[in-house]
Amino acid sequence: MSLWYPYIQMRKMKMPYAVKEASGVLLHLKDGRTLIDAISSWWCVIHGYNHPRLNKALETQMKQFSHVMLGGLTHDNAEKLAAELVRLTPPGLSHVFFADSGSVGMEAALKMAVQYYMNRGIQGKTRFASLYRGYHGDTIGVMAVGDPEEGMHHLFKGYLAEHYFIHPPEGFDDRAGTARAVQDLEALFKKHHHEIAGFVCEPLMQGAGGFNFYPPEFLAEARRLCDDYGVLFILDEVATGFGRTGTMFACEQAQVVPDILVLAKALTAGYLGLSATIAHERVYKAFLGDSYETAFMHGPTFMGNALACAVALEGIRIFESENYLGKIARIHEILKRELPGFTAPGVREARVLGACGVIETLSEKDHAGIQEYAADRGVWLRPFLNVVYTMPPYIISEEELVKVCRVMKEFFTERKT
Repeated sequence: MSLWYPYIQMRKMKMPYAVKEASGVLLHLKDGRTLIDAISSWWCVIHGYNHPRLNKALETQMKQFSHVMLGGLTHDNAEKLAAELVRLTPPGLSHVFFADSGSVGMEAALKMAVQYYMNRGIQGKTRFASLYRGYHGDTIGVMAVGDPEEGMHHLFKGYLAEHYFIHPPEGFDDRAGTARAVQDLEALFKKHHHEIAGFVCEPLMQGAGGFNFYPPEFLAEARRLCDDYGVLFILDEVATGFGRTGTMFACEQAQVVPDILVLAKALTAGYLGLSATIAHERVYKAFLGDSYETAFMHGPTFMGNALACAVALEGIRIFESENYLGKIARIHEILKRELPGFTAPGVREARVLGACGVIETLSEKDHAGIQEYAADRGVWLRPFLNVVYTMPPYIISEEELVKVCRVMKEFFTERKT
């Protein structure tokens, strides 16, 4: 086998399901089966597959040009998309730096934070604070701000830079945990703020860390502490942006504005790689000056790709013109009806946030075999750690989503223990 697949031991890997075509929320396999994609191809295909308006936007731009470098050149799609993202995101976020993936977008955010202090003549602020259970990508810099003990990158300890971590609240209603986390963050800042450039977190939902949902109150307190101790507040909305937690951006639920916000995944609906690192005006101003060395020293080759920007612009139009926040609210209602309160052997908890539904098991062994079970019943699931989850495309019908939830539950109720 020439193709090397991610996050899998290749020696023991079963052959992946081969997709022949895809449309709407459906994956049509080469073996003749059709599966409802319950996880939006790693959370990005919010408009479904083969969307005619996105296809047309891509084709139209392709006939003009596919890509030009943003070094010394520019194009309308990149400029228009930047303006649209400034319009959509919280007030004060004013300048958009494009890259080609969420991971690289987060790398840009970290470098931006470090250079921000250098440009202001403040030395020594080169480390970060983050949350245990966090995940921010697979490139070197952001691997180091992911969970250093239980995350997928703990194998690289000793190779990665060392940063500071606190434990997040454990659950959306965890008030005691929120108070503890705030105390821990303040204690950390008191001791180390002089070397911390930024506090990094995924707002409200830690995705790859096991879908831990935590209260917006923690974000509000983290914003306050960052202000008090001179630390930049960096939010990774790669997974949570564009409605996944119920609001356009998760930070809105805490009524906070970060210093740097990172978007990707749903931004281009699974068509092409693109991320946006959006800086607050006060951050951007620190990079203005007469010296070349105060310019931001980052520049991915494919940043602001014209095809990706064209798709992103059309995706935003679809999102707004077709009331996607209303669709997300309906998905939330269905998930709340179908999942919370579910009990079965091996199940610890079922929970919902926005358009995300989770069944957490006692261990990974308790959901072993669910991927094959679901595929045989027309649903595509990909559990990890000890969670089985759905993050469906926003165009999913009630009938399709009920089927997804039913299959998730029936695996636990029908299996022989």
